[in-house]
Amino acid sequence: MARRYDCNEATDRATGLREAASAVRRGELVVLPTDTVYGIGADAFSSEAVADLLAAKGRGRNMPTPVLIGSPNTLHGLVTDFSEQAWELVDAFWPGALTLVTKHQPSLQWDLGDTRGTVAIRMPLHPVAIELLTEVGPMAVSSANLTGHPSPEDCDAAQGMLGDSVSVYLDGGKTPGIVPSSIVDVTGKVPVLLRAGALSAEELRKVVPDLEVAN
Repeated sequence: MARRYDCNEATDRATGLREAASAVRRGELVVLPTDTVYGIGADAFSSEAVADLLAAKGRGRNMPTPVLIGSPNTLHGLVTDFSEQAWELVDAFWPGALTLVTKHQPSLQWDLGDTRGTVAIRMPLHPVAIELLTEVGPMAVSSANLTGHPSPEDCDAAQGMLGDSVSVYLDGGKTPGIVPSSIVDVTGKVPVLLRAGALSAEELRKVVPDLEVAN
């Protein structure tokens, strides 16, 4: 039976975050608010939990799960060949609605799907998300919807789709917006905008002028 906690109430928030952290460590799924939409998350280093996440969404391994982190410092243990331009993007837009596709450390014991040695990674601008991520470490997080359905702006919508496949729901109220994060590939010499979302190419070029836009 799924448990739900109101994160706008201090006592419930503290209990909810504690229960969510315990659930993640047990390899279970949780739903959490972010600065874009609600996400369904699991321990990034538990291949079984990530497989359960994909199954809950009805999503295949061909659509790998992004990773959320609670601090830019966490990048040092996760990525490799991270360019100076990539760090400039982190400094300018994190925490926030910018996802970076980068090469991950070959030694990492995780299975996020068919990633071909890369990971899509982001630090969200939401206090509940950051508090959970700081407590449990990197999480595989995808939008908390069934594949093909709209991404949820509130906890009711997420719970209506995912039900008891999730152990803990952290209800932070309606999210600030439903515009997804912008995705920039920083695996090559020149950053490439793969998806324009909350950040436009013009905004990103103020930091990395040679940004290219994928066709």
